[in-house]
Amino acid sequence: MRALCVSDRVVPELYDRFDRNLVQGVECILACGDLPPEYLSFLRDRVDAPLYYVLGNHDLRFRDTEPVGCTYVHGRLVRVGEYRLLGLSGSRWYNGGPFQYHEARMRAMLRRLWLRLRLAGGVDIVLTHAPPRHIGDCEDRCHKGFVCYRRLIEHHAPAWFIHGHIHADFTTIGQRITLYRTTRVVNCYGYVLLEL
Repeated sequence: MRALCVSDRVVPELYDRFDRNLVQGVECILACGDLPPEYLSFLRDRVDAPLYYVLGNHDLRFRDTEPVGCTYVHGRLVRVGEYRLLGLSGSRWYNGGPFQYHEARMRAMLRRLWLRLRLAGGVDIVLTHAPPRHIGDCEDRCHKGFVCYRRLIEHHAPAWFIHGHIHADFTTIGQRITLYRTTRVVNCYGYVLLEL
């Protein structure tokens, strides 16, 4: 399955200078937060593929304006084709804003999902805003990843862990991907195309 993964930055080639060739063959769109709802609606319409999203720490407008035709997957395990996808919104707590979580609260969310994950036979794709701790994250309070995400990877071994939040410029797809055990952890800042 070819997936367009987006996060944190509106890409002109995917919006006001839309390049249809860029999204050729895309079967689903995965959005990792901090993007305007209009951008997600536009992508869903132009690419004509289902769009699944989580929210980032700056997604304040989503309370009033939801993206049209898109599926919010925070705290949910959903089927995307033959894959089981788990979505988790937000970042580490740093100033009390919405979609910010202390480590203990995110760990409790994951504990509540444990039975669902077990009954589903695990998870194939984890879609988050923040990264796992010490896997491409940073040391400032806002950009530290979650330790419990590492445990999620260790216990459930998803094939993919796709996140945003960490702004970086990449020249190759290999720079975006970190292998942790058997899981490919992908920073999709801006956009990246993946063959799942």
